[in-house]
Amino acid sequence: MAQKSSLSQDQYSATGSTREAKIPNGIANSVKNKPRDYTSDGVADNDIFMLPASDFQLLGLLTAIAALVRLFRIYQPSSVVFDEVHFGGFASKYIKGRFFMDVHPPLAKLLLTLAGWLAGFDGNFDFKDIGKDYVEPGVPYVAMRLLPALMGVMTIPTIFLTLKATGCRTMTAAMGAGLIIFENGLLTQSRLILLDSPLIIFTAFTALAWTCFTNQHEQGPEKAFDASWWFWLVATGLGLGATVSVKWVGLFTIAWVGSLTLVQLWVLLGDTTTVTPRRLLKHFLARLFCLVVIPLTFYLGLFAIHFICLVNPGDGDGFMSSEFQATLNSKAMQDVPADVVLGSRVSIRHHNTHGGYLHSHNHMYPTGSKQQQITLYPHKDENNVWLLENQTQPEGLDGPIKGSKAWDTGEPIPVRDKTVLRLLHTVTDRRLHSHDVRPPVSEADWQNEASAYGYEGFEGDANDYFRVEIIKSLSDGTAAKDRVRTIETKFRLIHIMTGCALFSHKVKLPDWGFEQQEVTCAKQGTLPNSIWYVEQNEHPLLGADAEKVNYKNPGFLGKFWELQKVMWTTNAGLVESHAWDSRPPSWPVLRRGINFWGKDRRQIYLIGNPIIWWSSTAAVGIYIVFKVLSVLRWQRGFKDYENTNFKRFDYEIGTSVLGWAFHYFPFFLMQRQLFLHHYFPALYFAIIALCQVYDFATNRIAALGLRDRPAIGRSGIAIFLAISIVTFTLYAPLSYGNRWTQSACNKVKILNTWDFDCSVFPKEMSQYSVSAPSAANAAQTAAPVAPGPSGQGSQDLNVTPQPAEEPFVSRSEKVEYRDQDDMLNPKSTAGNILNEEQVKALEGKVSFETRYETRTRVIDADGKEVKDGPA
Repeated sequence: MAQKSSLSQDQYSATGSTREAKIPNGIANSVKNKPRDYTSDGVADNDIFMLPASDFQLLGLLTAIAALVRLFRIYQPSSVVFDEVHFGGFASKYIKGRFFMDVHPPLAKLLLTLAGWLAGFDGNFDFKDIGKDYVEPGVPYVAMRLLPALMGVMTIPTIFLTLKATGCRTMTAAMGAGLIIFENGLLTQSRLILLDSPLIIFTAFTALAWTCFTNQHEQGPEKAFDASWWFWLVATGLGLGATVSVKWVGLFTIAWVGSLTLVQLWVLLGDTTTVTPRRLLKHFLARLFCLVVIPLTFYLGLFAIHFICLVNPGDGDGFMSSEFQATLNSKAMQDVPADVVLGSRVSIRHHNTHGGYLHSHNHMYPTGSKQQQITLYPHKDENNVWLLENQTQPEGLDGPIKGSKAWDTGEPIPVRDKTVLRLLHTVTDRRLHSHDVRPPVSEADWQNEASAYGYEGFEGDANDYFRVEIIKSLSDGTAAKDRVRTIETKFRLIHIMTGCALFSHKVKLPDWGFEQQEVTCAKQGTLPNSIWYVEQNEHPLLGADAEKVNYKNPGFLGKFWELQKVMWTTNAGLVESHAWDSRPPSWPVLRRGINFWGKDRRQIYLIGNPIIWWSSTAAVGIYIVFKVLSVLRWQRGFKDYENTNFKRFDYEIGTSVLGWAFHYFPFFLMQRQLFLHHYFPALYFAIIALCQVYDFATNRIAALGLRDRPAIGRSGIAIFLAISIVTFTLYAPLSYGNRWTQSACNKVKILNTWDFDCSVFPKEMSQYSVSAPSAANAAQTAAPVAPGPSGQGSQDLNVTPQPAEEPFVSRSEKVEYRDQDDMLNPKSTAGNILNEEQVKALEGKVSFETRYETRTRVIDADGKEVKDGPA
């Protein structure tokens, strides 16, 4: 019995007879014409370099529109927005050469720095706070924003060419470009000093290069290893390297390309006609070099540049090991005596957390024993110095030698494994001490307080004794496993009286502890957090001829690998909740956005274009339903996959949906903070899938009757783009930070989970006329006044000048009660004035919040009120 495909006019009978149908690109749906090699059935040569001139003209027009949309008022707002705090700050540190630690690779940050440096940025602005003004300090923020904006513009021709490379019609490719242009979320993210726009363009470029390479591969042996084949394969490798060098999300792109590469190699393995074992090996090695070696080399090269730029100590070196820090300027250490002996003045570092040196200072714990604090301090300081004493004083001719310098004469006595020590803090003359008292912060039963106790001349007590236990597996060299050697020996300090081990973990003390890292004595502490080593070592008996040691230079690969581990650990540790975070299930339905900035009754809120988001999600859903049904039909013996259009629909759209899945589902495994913008790469693939589904429905599937009526398809594109553009304009004030009104804001708040605050906008546009002074005026007001020749009119340059006070005629005070959310009348707008009866009726039912507001009436010399003009 014959099977009828819903995707083609072709009919397949029991005898295998076929009737060919005309479809675009020369595809012939015929079983008998099935290629005998690995050439894909129904493939056409979609070389994007061979597009007609009309396509490139349209592409130029779309790119120009994208530039207008992306660059419109890019100077707005003229203050720090959201994560510009971080990525603008990193640009400052690059220019100053100060080492910092970030969880993202350096490519996008280096490009942002380059843009700022070329525009004259000197790195003196710190980007410390959201809302901090750019104009007065003269920060070239527009130039820095131009880089991600132009990358956002380039995404438009990239998706156009990608869709053309998949075989879509020009109008469908234009629709995809239009959807990217008028997607509010992508627009907002690309207009700021952020990393997502570089991430999207490099992801898009990789998708374009891989699509073009796949098209070359599917055309069979005749295209293999020619110039175009190599060009797109190498371009894919460069795209992968660039993508993963912006964010580790690029690993998902690598996984997508890698999985499709395995499919290609599997198909090649099955072609015994044209693919010999030698040729198969050549295919494998070509892909290995281009898709593994090139991206890895690119990635390593970016970190080499990163290390060349950051040569000075900074706020990030505390994350790194001492060996790493020693490679930074002014952090390098002079050679120090190798053997640690009784009487050595040492600084002791924590091995695991890189929190710093064992430290004490003349400040007491506010609770517990109220003895002197013991902390970890990340910088070199005299309060890090400890003198190693034996549990008893050395004997002299007249009995025990008193004082801390008793071991400065005679033969040096090495500190060996199991030696019992006392550690004297040289600055405060107090000894490291522990007892059965809970620490002020980590008040667990297995934690004892570590403190400094005593005074000058005090002989100490039994709670000062600690036993050295060398960790032989971590110590470097035979001698370091027997006796304590500087840097080389890793050891624990075990408290004799309680058996606890000196311990530290990534817990900061409060303000009274200067936010330094907590040190305790732990009875059940994990081994890594109770390991220490000596870094500095001085002793009068260890002269210039004593054996010296220093940190080993880790070299580039050692520094690179250490930084990767620190980035991974830090990234995984970002688990604290954030006011604007969201989880992956909410992203495809656009359940919540991110508040980026708010000032002067304007707001920037990251929210996508709901028409585009929901349509692209629906397209992914359509393919998933199609795939489930096709697998079920295949299992039941239906011959759908003998239909060329059916196979092309499955493979082409399946490739895009697979890209969406690889960039979406891994986030379900992450416990760290996540935000809506993490969905952007997946959104890009979903939009491609949407365009492909539309193209198949209107151009390739004859059963729907639209293939022969192209006007309907073009009209559908025009209508869909028109709706998308209208929706874009409705939410544009949130994307650009434009003026808006409360009523307009409330009208487009479709979901109650969209938590942008409409109350920040005025009720009428005319109310913007009473806004705060502009940044330019503020800068002029705050300019210091230069002293005159005689000194008259000079001001203290350390005091911000104040504008001249205006005389005022009268002052009045009035109390008004306004509602915030009128529960009695849902149609009313928040902020209505309540009369006395309404206030009395609400007493005891609601809480009242006091806000102060100053209103100024300007009058001229004649006492007449001066009305403000439009702003």
